[in-house]
Amino acid sequence: MNLREAVDQYVTYKRSMGMRFATETRTLKSFCRTMGTVSLAQVEASAVYEYIAGGGAVTRFWHRKYEVLRGFYRFALGRGYTATAPLPKLVPKPPEAFVPYIFSPEQIGRLLSACDICVGPRRRLQPHTCRTLLLLLYGAGLRISEALALTVADVDLHAALLTIRESKFYKTRYVPIGPDLNRILAEYAVQRAGDHCLEPTAPFFATRLGTSVTRQMAESAFARLRAHAGVLRHDGARYQPRLHDLRHTFAVHRLVSWYRQGADVQRLLPQLATFLGHVDIGGTQRYLAFTPDLMQEASQRFQRYACEPRYD
Repeated sequence: MNLREAVDQYVTYKRSMGMRFATETRTLKSFCRTMGTVSLAQVEASAVYEYIAGGGAVTRFWHRKYEVLRGFYRFALGRGYTATAPLPKLVPKPPEAFVPYIFSPEQIGRLLSACDICVGPRRRLQPHTCRTLLLLLYGAGLRISEALALTVADVDLHAALLTIRESKFYKTRYVPIGPDLNRILAEYAVQRAGDHCLEPTAPFFATRLGTSVTRQMAESAFARLRAHAGVLRHDGARYQPRLHDLRHTFAVHRLVSWYRQGADVQRLLPQLATFLGHVDIGGTQRYLAFTPDLMQEASQRFQRYACEPRYD
């Protein structure tokens, strides 16, 4: 069978199960372009290794490409399209897992204050847009793509409810928001209406010209805010703090708050997973990077439990 035909069948199969499979599809199409017009039997192990390894050091991208191709060849072997899987026999140890950056409340305050640098006729994002977007990402734990996809109709200020449509796993969910965040969104909506007409289908977050805010715009603006506010990593990590880290920060701060309130954290974790739009609790657990505050609260909770008298 032709390689491209087999890849097309595999992509169709994965999407039929409700998976978006966008990143994996890009990897497989890149693989097909590299291999050329060949049959599955003509793909050589050396060529596969060169594609996976690329020209640089082993990174997590090496392993992501390997896992995508392993899934494809498992599919092809199971259907008899090929007799062998020309994948590397030796898989190098992956680099250390990326650790998200958890902002402190003081750092979030500095980022919000830095939004004033967006003033200027050449800036596509206005200060109130940057400030409201940061507060929404931190206050509701949204993905940046979810926040930027919100339309005016998706933000129900009367019910204090956001409608997140077809997010990462093709699921639509409702996200309730607290009174403080609802007030902030309402104030932004008033400013937004003063700048441009608020049609129900219009983007809630808009540029100075009324067009949709792209992810690239938002991340570029955040890089400037971060530098101006002096919020930087000094732990040797490859990446500086990202917009997406506000979502991680929301999850960690929520957990710390529950610990301090004496809440049943294990019972509440599934609710947090649902709120964040994760398909299972495992996705949420990966977000909960240990911070000094979280470590201290968990330690104190365990100490109180261990010191309680037992009456056996």
